[in-house]
Amino acid sequence: MSTTSQFPVILPAAGIGKRMQSDIPKQYLVILGKTIIEHTITSLLSHPNVSYVVIVLSSNDTIFQTLPLASNPRVKTTLGGKERADSVLAGLQYLSAQEKWVLVHDAARPCLKHDDLSNLLALTKSGETGGILASPVRDTMKRGDSNGTIAHTESRDNLWHALTPQLFPLQQLKSALIEAQQKHVPITDEASAIEFVNQNVLLVEGSASNIKVTKPEDLMLAEFYLSQQANQAHFKDHT
Repeated sequence: MSTTSQFPVILPAAGIGKRMQSDIPKQYLVILGKTIIEHTITSLLSHPNVSYVVIVLSSNDTIFQTLPLASNPRVKTTLGGKERADSVLAGLQYLSAQEKWVLVHDAARPCLKHDDLSNLLALTKSGETGGILASPVRDTMKRGDSNGTIAHTESRDNLWHALTPQLFPLQQLKSALIEAQQKHVPITDEASAIEFVNQNVLLVEGSASNIKVTKPEDLMLAEFYLSQQANQAHFKDHT
């Protein structure tokens, strides 16, 4: 990927994060002296192919503007909606129509590796088909029923955990989200919107360390991965 190619990133951050059992949205919990969203934004902006980041906030968010990063000229903000798809659509509408491709990343996914992002962005050189970072399922997968009993075991063949960032042509993603919204189709990630309009989505294998912080126990794991990345960067700088 040429360092001259630049791509915007949308960070939907209007959610509450009920599973975290916290009084504040999960992206504002602190790991290693910084909020999760600061780790996420810093990592994205330090990648040579990221032009700027659009943070999509809740209308009652009072925390983001207090962060030092809020004054960074490469950090933009706009208001989102109730559901993730609403916020992503708000981010897309904020962007210039001249942008050809757009990345969407989870605000609470701070451990993204630059190599994984570069591999995803390489898709822009080979055509018009977008894709997502994903990791192959390694555990045995069980399908449960409404009684909490195992219905059957799912085959792991070709089964993947969807990660972010997800990368698509801007106009394709925008029109897919609008169509899904108009037809009241639930959209859980950007790829599901593209799937809904019967377009292809490529899988790019990424590191399983690219976790989304959703539960209290995820904080320690994210802290471990971030410490590991910091140590590796320090070692590189001194060799």
